[in-house]
Amino acid sequence: MARVTLQTIAEQVGVSRMTVSNAFSRPDQLSAALRETILATAAELGYVGPDPAARALAKGTTGAVGILLTNSMGTAFRDDVATSFFGAVAEELAPTGLAVTLLPLYGSAESIPARDVPIDGALVYACPDGAPALDWLVRRRLPLVFVDREPTPGAASVTLDERGGGRQGAEHLLSLGHRHVGLLTSSFEGPHGIVPDVATAGGDFVARERIAAWTQTLGAAGVRMSAVQVRENTDREGYEGARLLLDTDDRPTGILCFSDTLAWGAVRAAQDLDLRVPQDVSVIGFDDAQIARRARPALTTVRQDVVAKGRAAAAQLTAAIARHRDGSGDADDAVHVVLPTELVVRHSTGPAPA
Repeated sequence: MARVTLQTIAEQVGVSRMTVSNAFSRPDQLSAALRETILATAAELGYVGPDPAARALAKGTTGAVGILLTNSMGTAFRDDVATSFFGAVAEELAPTGLAVTLLPLYGSAESIPARDVPIDGALVYACPDGAPALDWLVRRRLPLVFVDREPTPGAASVTLDERGGGRQGAEHLLSLGHRHVGLLTSSFEGPHGIVPDVATAGGDFVARERIAAWTQTLGAAGVRMSAVQVRENTDREGYEGARLLLDTDDRPTGILCFSDTLAWGAVRAAQDLDLRVPQDVSVIGFDDAQIARRARPALTTVRQDVVAKGRAAAAQLTAAIARHRDGSGDADDAVHVVLPTELVVRHSTGPAPA
């Protein structure tokens, strides 16, 4: 079968090749009737449209943006917070016509998506420092927006008031009279297990900020602290980490968790050790994910507005791409959005046991 081109359609309809091209890329240049005739003829001949690579070259835009994920793509899609964030980003970008491409942190010897995939810009979502994919995005000089990461000079960012949220959780336990508090956090990088020096826990920006808030608030009140760090933000890891804190005679009476997912694992660990939540041990999560409301007892947690975070990140990215395209971008124009948190008290916290 002969290859169908713009010229093939032009000859069939009796118009110029440019007119056919406008039907696909500049519809405002044609009458509705003529465009409908051209598109119908194209469909009849089996022509699906201009080559995407050629169109991108001509327009100077790919029509797509990337999202650089955290360590594991599979883990990200099992995380309620991450999936809600992705959904909000996609919804905000929908009116722009931009497609979303997911970029893993690591590639193969033959292909590194962050280096090879055509995109106009990217969201860097909670990625660790030193990731090869992040290095490639920076080297490509693409417009970037950093989410749940320490703001980078010259690039926009969207973060939570992590320290404010950490203080809210710690102050809640203090108000309930707890004097020995366990800290349960996660980081792909070590150390893992019991952390003798709590100041060394927390591998990434978010974990470091929350731990700093916990230790400063609890330390100022003279409270004893024990810390455990697990590798992944899963309920199973939370379960194992919480057992390290609780399966001892000198156990904490309250646990501050990096996430609701870890907190749910901690609640199950306590129950399996015949400890009552909150009568024997209080548990606080972070995020206000769906599991916080479904858990029994329902989790006290620090709420973040994930939808607002996703929408803000997408809006910052489209603005950065526009500035980059028209040459008006400047390091001083980078916007750093900091979203508030809110303590939500439910049934997993109570007064410290006598």
